[in-house]
Amino acid sequence: QVQLVQSGGGLVQAGGSLRLSCVASGSIFSRYTMGWYRQAPGKQRELVAAITSGGSTNYANSVKGRFTISRDNAKNTVYLQMNSLKSEDTAVYLCNAKIPSTSLTYWGQGTQVTVSS
Repeated sequence: QVQLVQSGGGLVQAGGSLRLSCVASGSIFSRYTMGWYRQAPGKQRELVAAITSGGSTNYANSVKGRFTISRDNAKNTVYLQMNSLKSEDTAVYLCNAKIPSTSLTYWGQGTQVTVSS
């Protein structure tokens, strides 16, 4: 069982920045593929960004150049730095952990990000 505890988020004006954090339990965090997803009202959940154990990253086209995912394996933490926020970034953001060589996946509790225009 992996527990993911998120922090960060809140209300910000368009053009502003926020940083989300997600701390994972477990002794093999460095092996997890970590991701951030978001879900806006009435829309499907979508992948925002992901980072592998080797540090490779991928981003949704809508956030490329504005968001950065990173990880600190010593702290069992993954971050999502969000810059130049837009109203369309408003959503609940969820941290995700995928355990390698298994079908196991875990979710954080979610955190609201609201961007006012």
